[in-house]
Amino acid sequence: MKRICLVLACFLTASGLLLAQGIWRAATDAELKAWVPARAPVVQERIETEFRTASGITNGRGKYIAGVVLITAGYSAEGKYSHFLITQVPLKIGNARLGPGEYLIGWKHHAEDSLSVSIYEAASGKLLGEVEAVRNASITRVESFRIWPPGDKSLMQIGRFTFPYQIEN
Repeated sequence: MKRICLVLACFLTASGLLLAQGIWRAATDAELKAWVPARAPVVQERIETEFRTASGITNGRGKYIAGVVLITAGYSAEGKYSHFLITQVPLKIGNARLGPGEYLIGWKHHAEDSLSVSIYEAASGKLLGEVEAVRNASITRVESFRIWPPGDKSLMQIGRFTFPYQIEN
């Protein structure tokens, strides 16, 4: 009987922690429409976003991470930034530690099977860090941008390439 009570107490404690933190899941289209701007602030410009490429996750407790492709043709950002990222929780991507806020992502081919991905502060364009995105053979669907929920894959995807991220406390 003591073992059953101990197991039940452990289960309830773990369940309570999960509920307190929230379980991350893919965002709905309605949620993405509320979070993703039609024009993203990129340094001194407001650049159109391509909503059909928007992706995001939420913990169901008011916190989210979302991103979208920027339509940079004709803007000074062309060739430097490709994606806009918004986070309401601290993240670690590569060597960059990001607080809640707005960020830009840019990438260049590094090798045949990898991309060099750079993370910038949206307001200033300041480089914050870099990470290598690798061709991921387990990806069955090529997407312009996708954020996978933590615990599932904890990855961000650009095309066939993925890079890890961590939600920090």
